Amino acid sequence: MSDDDRDDPENELRDMLRQFLSGDGSFDANQLAGAAGLPSDAASIQALMSQLQSALRSPTDGIDWGVALEQGTTIASKDAVETTPAQRAALDQAFNVAGLWLDEVTSISELTTTPVLLSRRQWVKETMPVWTQLAEPVATSISDALTQVMQEQAPEEMQGMLQNAGHIVRAVGGTLFAVQLGQVVGQLSGEVVSAGDVGIPLLTDGTAALLPQNVAAFGEGLDIPDDQVQIYLAVRELAHARLFRHAKWLRLQLITSITEFARGVRIDTDRMQELAEGFDPSNPEELREAMVSGALIPPKTEAQQAALARLETMLALIEGWVDVVTARATARLPKSDAVAETVRRRRAAGGPAESAFATLVGLELRPRRLREAAAMWSQVTDAVGDDERDALWSHPDLLPTSEDLDDPSRLVARLKASAAGEPPERDELDDAIAALLNGEDFGEAPGDDGSTPNGSDDGPHPV
Repeated sequence: MSDDDRDDPENELRDMLRQFLSGDGSFDANQLAGAAGLPSDAASIQALMSQLQSALRSPTDGIDWGVALEQGTTIASKDAVETTPAQRAALDQAFNVAGLWLDEVTSISELTTTPVLLSRRQWVKETMPVWTQLAEPVATSISDALTQVMQEQAPEEMQGMLQNAGHIVRAVGGTLFAVQLGQVVGQLSGEVVSAGDVGIPLLTDGTAALLPQNVAAFGEGLDIPDDQVQIYLAVRELAHARLFRHAKWLRLQLITSITEFARGVRIDTDRMQELAEGFDPSNPEELREAMVSGALIPPKTEAQQAALARLETMLALIEGWVDVVTARATARLPKSDAVAETVRRRRAAGGPAESAFATLVGLELRPRRLREAAAMWSQVTDAVGDDERDALWSHPDLLPTSEDLDDPSRLVARLKASAAGEPPERDELDDAIAALLNGEDFGEAPGDDGSTPNGSDDGPHPV
């Protein structure tokens, strides 16, 4: 190494971190593995060291999400069970029946792609691009906060060094976050039964998919024939996939809303600084607990709360529509109500991995207003039928609002009037547009005596 390289602060910090990660001195690799939530076996530690060293060599600030994929597929491969030809045949038949029954209760057309059966490992691989897209804003915030805290805590003589090598620190922080995300998605692969099970479209091409191993586990102990469980779950999955294929704008709007919300998440640097100051090397689990418990994410701002409310309404509308359509399509199944109740309980409780993702990125994927949304879609269906109900998905401006969930009666009345050919009820926006087209001015407020600023008292007037 030349003298110039040796004197360069970035190279010096890189060497220090490499020495740190090599296990020299008093550093205990088992402690870092514990902080990352990994088992302390030699293979896990070696993999973590390799991932962190790769992050150090990266010339960019980007997060290597391959780490998350590696973690996720490793976990998903544990306890994996091969799908038998008989299981595949049964699930293929369930999809065929589900498609026919859905045609009877919805005007939304069938998929152009054939439904697939995925192993847990395949599910992780196919869905990881969406998980990383949702998590990246928070991962970036954590990495930036880590850099800030290190710069504030470092001695003065190291300040310049840290500023020059900030991307290295961010890369290491991003890698540790990616490890956590990979573990969450890997654990989720053992909980979900389909591609749309968590309410968002996880497959980028909109394909419907079931996980045979998890479908079998879902039906264990229910005293319900396997074929009924399979058909019910196939109907739900096809309904979800059909909806997103039909409303082509829906997937982009939903994913964009989630990522925009995540970009608004800020990390509590004071809490992170407290962890740095009081870090106990013998208890590295404290670092991991802070990350996965959501302790680093402060309470939501008013703007975030408003964005979250809009997002929850959208998720509730999607899940509620799927519930209602599935119930109507599976009405001939003797045990459909029992399967539906199991779905509701499972969804209400949520799995450990789903809860971990919620705290990791500060976002609950399960909508709180699902019951209201399902009740609203049911009333709409009874009032105007399947076609008029499904027509509401043709454009985002037609979708029911949060107010419609509170009181569906006005929405139902509006749809009934439209179906009968009656002109729609005028609202304030209609009046404002009409006034504008007629050359009237609605922008001037009346005076205290009821007159307008130009002295007239007869309201709006031609300009």
